[in-house]
Amino acid sequence: MIKKIKPAILILMQFLLLQGIYGQSSSDKSDYLRQRFLNYCKSVPREEIFIHTDREEYISGENLWFNTYLIDRQSLLSSGNSSIVYFELLNSANRPVVQKRILITKGLGPGQIILPDTLSTGTYTIRAYTNWMKNFLPYNCFMKNILVYNAINTKPSKAIRTQDNNVLSKQSNDLQLDRNPEVNVNINNLKSDTLEVFLDADKKFRDENKNIFYIFIQTHGNINYISSENMTGESTSISLPKKILSSGINQITFFNSSGEPFYERYIYTPPLKSNQITLKSADSCSLRNKVVLDIQLQNRKSSIADSTNLSISVSPVQRKESDDMSDYLVFGTEFGPDINRKELSELHNVKMDSILSSLKSNWINWKEIFSGDLPHFKYPTENEYHLLMGDLVTNEGMSISDPEYLLMCTPGKEADFQYTRTDNEGHFCFRIHIDEGLKDLIVIPDNGNKNRKINIESSFSDKYISQVSVADSSNKTIPAFISKLSVNHQVQKIYGNPSLGTQQKAIYNPVIPLRFYGKPDFELVLSDYINLPVMSEIIFELLPGVSLKRKKSGDEISLTYHIADNQYTTYPCLMIDGIIIKDASLIANIDPEIVEKIDLIREKYFVGRYFFPGIINVITKAGDFSCVSLPEYMIRMPYRVLEPVNSFISPDYTTLQTMESRIPDYRNTLYWNPSVKTDKEGKARIEFWSSDNKADYEINVQGITKEGKIFSTQKILRVR
Repeated sequence: MIKKIKPAILILMQFLLLQGIYGQSSSDKSDYLRQRFLNYCKSVPREEIFIHTDREEYISGENLWFNTYLIDRQSLLSSGNSSIVYFELLNSANRPVVQKRILITKGLGPGQIILPDTLSTGTYTIRAYTNWMKNFLPYNCFMKNILVYNAINTKPSKAIRTQDNNVLSKQSNDLQLDRNPEVNVNINNLKSDTLEVFLDADKKFRDENKNIFYIFIQTHGNINYISSENMTGESTSISLPKKILSSGINQITFFNSSGEPFYERYIYTPPLKSNQITLKSADSCSLRNKVVLDIQLQNRKSSIADSTNLSISVSPVQRKESDDMSDYLVFGTEFGPDINRKELSELHNVKMDSILSSLKSNWINWKEIFSGDLPHFKYPTENEYHLLMGDLVTNEGMSISDPEYLLMCTPGKEADFQYTRTDNEGHFCFRIHIDEGLKDLIVIPDNGNKNRKINIESSFSDKYISQVSVADSSNKTIPAFISKLSVNHQVQKIYGNPSLGTQQKAIYNPVIPLRFYGKPDFELVLSDYINLPVMSEIIFELLPGVSLKRKKSGDEISLTYHIADNQYTTYPCLMIDGIIIKDASLIANIDPEIVEKIDLIREKYFVGRYFFPGIINVITKAGDFSCVSLPEYMIRMPYRVLEPVNSFISPDYTTLQTMESRIPDYRNTLYWNPSVKTDKEGKARIEFWSSDNKADYEINVQGITKEGKIFSTQKILRVR
């Protein structure tokens, strides 16, 4: 019976196998394309940054106010992946003149910098990125040019442009889709509701692909459409409803029956036009007059309205137009920095198609998608901690392939300790709590006697897009409104009218240090005993089981302990004010007068995988590790993760006394607020006062909801 069953099973298995081979439908390849694409976008997420500044043109020495929006490219929602944005102001030579780390909470982060009064007249570039975005620099970062004028240096400004506008399309995608002479594809995007696809293929191409090809359409990482199509002869036409397309840049890719791309095209789908936000205020007002601005979201859904974050600036109308977040996110950084994003709605399809024909995504890379081997990313996201990175090399600068421990300590009476291991290229990374406190960090190789050197890497990237500065021949004199801005700034300085307010309350307070080794086995408080002249006597008389021996090779401190009837001797980790030292003579030579206490851990102690064969920590009265010279194998540096953020001062002329004050008010920015929230009905009201400056002002509002709906609008206010 068993002999009869086995052949039947084999026949059944062969039948099922053949069914699997010949029964594979085109949907199997569609699923393959879909899954590969989704896995790639999940493994290589893309962050976008938009920065709303209070103005576009400044006088050197002024404050530049801004709000940072961190957005996930795929969902267009506020991103919570990163907690720090790196903000830089670059000159025309790509040299940073200001660098600052900005705290991001729930995708938002206000900030402010003081433009150095030494800046010469010229064009400067704001650049912003996260630690994760450093993996894709120099292109995956926010970039925006501003104009800075110096009241003393009146030379005409210099403009900045990239050295090669098409450098991105040449380098971004290693997979170039060659024009196949056997097939020709045309796409008609001129109809309002239908996308027409025309494919002409010769017999060889049709036979090789069994008359099958695939259409794949995606928009900023979201699949809009994927299907298998049959070639109906030499010419095949397909009509797709445009309602399947998401607003933005749509990437249309054609694949053959083997899943290999053979044609690619980008088209633009504009968003549905709707008046999503309205601003209501008086069109004009007099000097030192109260302005009431009412904001109303048209979508009154409470879940959207109550989670809307807006930033508002009121500044003089200038020559340079304000950036619009909704237009910026159409291209983002996926298609490069040198794109004119303004007035997209006014571009007709032919002009837009011409622009898109020269672009290539530097995010969606089909070669990487189908390779299955994702690139190694050096820079992880900074969410809970700020990452201090660097390299451990030999004194000759050679990289170290074998993993080694590095230690990081903070001087203090409560010992703080952290360790890390280098990778096979000598890279290391420490985690630092995100706050505004000034930290005193000391980094130490585990073995200070080796030929080792520590290089701390700057958290700001040195990868830049090549730029050249060109003279602005269109204007040889400073515009009148710029001269007025300069005079206003000087008057404000003369009369001491500050625009900087008090520091905003810190979101994260510095961590209170705790002894990493907990309660010591023995705590020796020197004030409890008679004074002894040298440390060797204190160790001998007062520290049980600890001995200090002087040898020709140097001092040696050992610890003796008993287990059952056996006696063991070990050499404990030595510390001064919580800092690990490798030379026992540093302790032996300390003046006992400056020592407050000594902590002793007799037994083995583990922190993670790092092993301490006992601990002796000498704590001085100062507790700042200042009693000894810093050994050459250590690196000590003051470090502040975040700079405090100040509030914007807006004068109040409610009282008659302030209204009639003779102190002039010539604010160049009338009002700035980076954190306006609407109520459940989608409403918000702000109030501010005009100054003594007669001018036309632009009220610029940018914002985003929790659901990813973007708001951008402007209104003119005339002060007469």
